[in-house]
Amino acid sequence: MNTLSRRSFLATSALGACSAAAIEPMPRKGRANLQLSLAAYSMREFFTDGARPAAKPPPPDKAMDMFKFVDYCAEHGCDGSEVTSYYFPKDVTTDWLVQLRRHAFLRGVALSGTAIGNNFSHPKGEKRDREIALCKQWIDRAAVLGTSHIRVFAGQTREIPREEADKLVISALEECCDYAGSKGIFLGIENHDAIGSAEHLLKLIKPVKSRWLGVNLDSGNFHTENPYDDFARSVPYAVNVQIKTELRRAGANAAEPADLPKFMKLLRDGGYQGWVALEYEAKEDPFTAIPPVLKKLKELCALLG
Repeated sequence: MNTLSRRSFLATSALGACSAAAIEPMPRKGRANLQLSLAAYSMREFFTDGARPAAKPPPPDKAMDMFKFVDYCAEHGCDGSEVTSYYFPKDVTTDWLVQLRRHAFLRGVALSGTAIGNNFSHPKGEKRDREIALCKQWIDRAAVLGTSHIRVFAGQTREIPREEADKLVISALEECCDYAGSKGIFLGIENHDAIGSAEHLLKLIKPVKSRWLGVNLDSGNFHTENPYDDFARSVPYAVNVQIKTELRRAGANAAEPADLPKFMKLLRDGGYQGWVALEYEAKEDPFTAIPPVLKKLKELCALLG
């Protein structure tokens, strides 16, 4: 083997080894940098379009579409807007996506990410294939929107054991991350559905051989005795964070108020850099409850970011 060929071989081998490496904590340097966003799911009762419109027509002065949601984020001092896919038009077009991107830019709001409701836990077959195709379709749409993150789910199944389903989730993530990486898009798997602990979450993502996968870290979805510990363990792998105002511990009969300063400190201590999206799910009217929470989070981002 001549010198040039040998160098080429070694470079190619190193690249292959790098791309095949399992998930490690995100390689961040410097202090924490926290940017505030709001998830469209927070306003789920007021969207009139999409796959999951409001169950009953909202009052005209509160009715939402995605353009009005971006306006709401701008008016309440958010740096970003997380545009949940459930509330996009059913027959969304590329032109519509471009117009939303333009609208957000003119309002000075970044599209911090989008979110889909996929299920990668189906057994091999047509249903699972459709879920993978859905994810790839939204990767293409995220690229048009100019956002670099999509929230995905592992999903649930009663057809096969959880351990077998987890293996299928891992292979689906690898296939989708290969495609996402070609577009410069991160996939963040949320601690949701069957994933109620950091232990399960990290077991699911660590084997995935892709640098385009991380955790969509939801502060309200750990159902252990100490959700703050699970949150802290997951921070190094986070590519997006969703903050809720409540959490529910294992065995508890009801939710309890979340310690927002504590969650934000855990992000700082973990060196997180990126979006922190409020995802409001409590019972109080979002139009009343969300503004003061955003104000508090904005102060915490500035203080701890």
